[in-house]
Amino acid sequence: MTTVSSGAGVVADAVIPAPVDLEPGEGVLDLTAVTIDAPDDVTARLAGELLAASGAAVGPRDGVPVVLTQDPAAGPAGSESPERYTLTVTADGATVAAPERAGLLHGVRTLRQLLNAGRGEAGGALEVGAVVVRDAPRYPWRGLSLDVVRHWFGPEDLRAVVDLVGSYKMNRLHLHLSDDQGWRLDIPSRPALTKLSSQGAVSGAPGGFLSTDEYRELQEYAAEREIVIVPEIDVPGHVNAATHAYGELMPSGEATEAYDGIEVGFSKLHFDLPATEPFLRDVFTDVARMTLGPWVHFGGDEVLMMEADEFGRFVVLCQELIAEAGKTPVAWQEAAGSVDDSVDDSVDDSVDDSVDDRADGEGPVLVRPGTLLQYWDTRPDPAPLVRAARAGAKFVLSPADRAYLDMKYTPEHPLGLHWAGFVELRDSYDWDPATVIDGLPESAVEGVSAAVWTETMLNRDDLFSMLLPRLAAVAETAWSRPEAKDWASFRDRVAIEAATWRREGSTYHPTPQIDW
Repeated sequence: MTTVSSGAGVVADAVIPAPVDLEPGEGVLDLTAVTIDAPDDVTARLAGELLAASGAAVGPRDGVPVVLTQDPAAGPAGSESPERYTLTVTADGATVAAPERAGLLHGVRTLRQLLNAGRGEAGGALEVGAVVVRDAPRYPWRGLSLDVVRHWFGPEDLRAVVDLVGSYKMNRLHLHLSDDQGWRLDIPSRPALTKLSSQGAVSGAPGGFLSTDEYRELQEYAAEREIVIVPEIDVPGHVNAATHAYGELMPSGEATEAYDGIEVGFSKLHFDLPATEPFLRDVFTDVARMTLGPWVHFGGDEVLMMEADEFGRFVVLCQELIAEAGKTPVAWQEAAGSVDDSVDDSVDDSVDDSVDDRADGEGPVLVRPGTLLQYWDTRPDPAPLVRAARAGAKFVLSPADRAYLDMKYTPEHPLGLHWAGFVELRDSYDWDPATVIDGLPESAVEGVSAAVWTETMLNRDDLFSMLLPRLAAVAETAWSRPEAKDWASFRDRVAIEAATWRREGSTYHPTPQIDW
């Protein structure tokens, strides 16, 4: 990709993530005043908000027409993605055509980027060079996993994150809602979880939680923007907040003390306790009932003090409970097990025949067909993941050395951790999801998710400085085909995009890898 300017100096190629096809034309469109024509009022309002944020005056009449129209033939040739779109800009107006509403919003987001590129940070002319953009995503799942437990980020911050995710055509926001330090979602059948375990955070920072109304409103806000909220309740480890609220989840019957450190792996549920299954059933049933999207994440990571057979029972049970509640289970990669796991007959009996893959004589695969596994730890043997894929599991890729945006940029960076290494902007950009897991067919890759854990992030400025500019790099990896990616072009486009961040007051890290 190259940066092309019109005769008026308007940048015609400043789009992140890189589109499938961009053809500059002749002429310039003045978008100082626009009139939105869209299939419905909500889409028209959102399109107007996106363009107004760039400085355009949006009104019901007398403006340059920006027409959003549903067209099944839109998008690049050969694409069947429901999110594909075509953006056409001429000197007379702009048209976004797409088969579905998501593509219409993506097209407007591209138009907004082109408009912002023309303005620059000094507030230049509201002009866009003539262009035709035909575009579609590589993967259907393009998201961000956000920890709101280690430090609490409330509804206003979460709406800002939704807007940021949407600006780069990402469509999932996975919220890590429970852990050792706190519980962040009201569970109507288990009120003690938020009453007793929501107040704290790391190092004594203030906590909080989403009420059922706040959770619904956040989901509705995201859904308007074609973003799905994926809730995570992390079990059977990372559960000190649960055992602090309900002592019957411990063999002693005594509640655990509140915890505000950052160590992992010390807490766990106990499968054979009478209170355990009813607790999980209540929690996952309530979460599924309150969740608009089709997925519920049950965690399953870093259960360091549990035997394989007990862990296997939890994996099977959590999938059953979530499926019974009408949702698709999601879990971290550990739910796939390991090739030398010893799973006893009672777990084997509880695994559906369609899941029990004994092709290599290594015991049952515990994940159901269609269960999503989120890959983060690049160190273990990939064989169990490949076996899970053969049994029908799908994968969301979040390799920690590329996509964990809580990793420090450099050793000197004041925020973040570095257990997975130092992750600079180019590290988040230069990787191919199809080749991350040896032996995994690309057909098993559902998509890509960045992740950010908030042990060191106290507020929105801290959070955004870790997300930007790396979130844009992960977004391009998730959306764009390998042949469309180019580091030199991306560097130029990030520098252009940063003018928007500065103008809108978004904090970002000025990495020396970019000529700002």
